[in-house]
Amino acid sequence: MSKNKRGQKRNAASNNEEDDAAAKKSASSAPITADGDMPKKKFYRSRAHCNPLSFNETFEYPTRPDLMDWTEDYYPEHPALKKDDDAEKNMFSNTFQCASMTIHPDVLDVGCGFGGLTMALSSALPNNTILGLEIRAKVTEYVRLRIVAQRKEHPGQFKNCSVMRTNAMKYLPNFFAKASLEKIFFCFPDPHFKRKNWPRRIVSERLLTEYAYLLKPDVGRLYCITDVKDLHDWHVEKCGAHPLFVELTKEEMKNDPCVTLMKTETEEGHKVKREGKFGHEMYYRVYRRVNEETGSVTAENFFQEGQFGVEAVKK
Repeated sequence: MSKNKRGQKRNAASNNEEDDAAAKKSASSAPITADGDMPKKKFYRSRAHCNPLSFNETFEYPTRPDLMDWTEDYYPEHPALKKDDDAEKNMFSNTFQCASMTIHPDVLDVGCGFGGLTMALSSALPNNTILGLEIRAKVTEYVRLRIVAQRKEHPGQFKNCSVMRTNAMKYLPNFFAKASLEKIFFCFPDPHFKRKNWPRRIVSERLLTEYAYLLKPDVGRLYCITDVKDLHDWHVEKCGAHPLFVELTKEEMKNDPCVTLMKTETEEGHKVKREGKFGHEMYYRVYRRVNEETGSVTAENFFQEGQFGVEAVKK
């Protein structure tokens, strides 16, 4: 075989290798799921939990809540956005600006996971604006794609819900103003069993004061649910002892449709019923944000057992 022919073969083989490499690079850079298609969980699985106190990835956040325009990236077609013809022609009209600035989340699903409860709340609370918060990038992208796919499949629905990647233990006051939230959900949070890791728990004395600042007095509700009895006892202890939260009665919780949703629509809730790693029981409580200005805390209810840290003494 002549040298020219051998050289041509080597060049052809080299070109084929380059084409294969380019094809692989193009395939790897292409998104796993296109916008509008339903994502598959197997491509978006991530570690179940992370340490929010040492999570050093950079998150973008406004210096104050009024600088956040939620309609730009999260609710571009929110039902409350009434754009007339003039506003559509001129996106900088005063009418559109005023409408867009009134849109902000008032229901938070903290640690939303794969978005089951976030989407269920969208249908159950059509007059509210739902936001799922998740710290894991891959899981957040799954929920975003899921919402986009459901909006495409069901026109006119799920436009009042969205998802955002952030660290809820650090940046909530940057996004949400005082007394701007109606409901906050903590569904099956990380138990952090070791005593040294208890400061990582999403419910604590310090954080409860922050949640009370964000919730509307009398209207605001804080929901906690878990399948770990020790963590439930922690929730009851911390929330019950806080002066700005009062536990709802069993009758009030029974009549709240959101209680049923957080038991039946979350992925963790399905897993508890199916596998029951810590048992098949789900423990939950709902707390009302006290209105300190109108005297919701009275001499009669302050000393009731279970409220504000009051316990019965067993003799």
